[in-house]
Amino acid sequence: MTVDRPVREWQGLIIPDPGVYTLDEAHKRIGFVAQHMMVSPVRGEFAKGAATISVGADPLRSSISATIRADSINTHNPERDAHLSGPDFLDVSRYPTLEYRSTGITWEADNDPIFNWARLRNNPLSRRGTVADLPAAATRASGRFVINGQLTVKDVTRPVDMQMEFGGARRDPYDRDIFGFSASAELDREAFGLVWNVALEAGGFLVGKKIRIEIAGEAIRNA
Repeated sequence: MTVDRPVREWQGLIIPDPGVYTLDEAHKRIGFVAQHMMVSPVRGEFAKGAATISVGADPLRSSISATIRADSINTHNPERDAHLSGPDFLDVSRYPTLEYRSTGITWEADNDPIFNWARLRNNPLSRRGTVADLPAAATRASGRFVINGQLTVKDVTRPVDMQMEFGGARRDPYDRDIFGFSASAELDREAFGLVWNVALEAGGFLVGKKIRIEIAGEAIRNA
C-alpha cells in the first residue's frame, strides 16, 4: 500500500518532511498595515519576495530566511508609493531589499479553557487538597508557533518575532509536497530609521509609528 507524504506527526499535527522548501510565488502575500491620520488603516504589500524554509527533523530546529524587494511596494496609490520608495522612507535606490533571518522557533501548546474549567469544577477548593492535586491540564494540537528573528531595513537590524499559524501539510495535484502558513508581527518603524512624519493640528501624527506585517502563503519542497 502506498501512502502519500507528508506522513510525519508531531504534537498531534501532520507536518512536512525534513527538507528545504521555497515560498510559492503563485501563492504568497507579503503585506503590511499602517495607521493614517490616527483614524484609518492603509494596507499595502510587496509584490516581489522570496523565502527559504529549512524544515528540520526536529521542527523546532527549522530555520527561515527571506528577502523582500523594497521597490515592489504597492499601496494602490502611485504618489504614496513614490514617497514610500524615496529617502523619507525605504530609500530603495540605496537599500534595494529587506531581509529577515530566523534565530529560533517555539511552539505554543493549546490549553483549552473548557478543560481547565472542568478541572476546577471537579476539584472545588472546598474539598481537602491543594492545587497540586489537580489533574494535568488537557492539551490539544495547536498550529501556533513563534518565530524569533532579525529584520534588516535600511541596514538597521532589530529583533522581530512573528506569530505564525501553521496551515497544514499535504501533497498537491502536481505531486509536490507543500505546507501552508500565515504569520504576523508588529514593529516600530522608527526603530529602523523610518522617522518621517507630519504633526496634525488636532494632535497626533499623519503616519502611525506601528506597522503590522501580514504574511501568508504556501511553501513547496525542493526536488
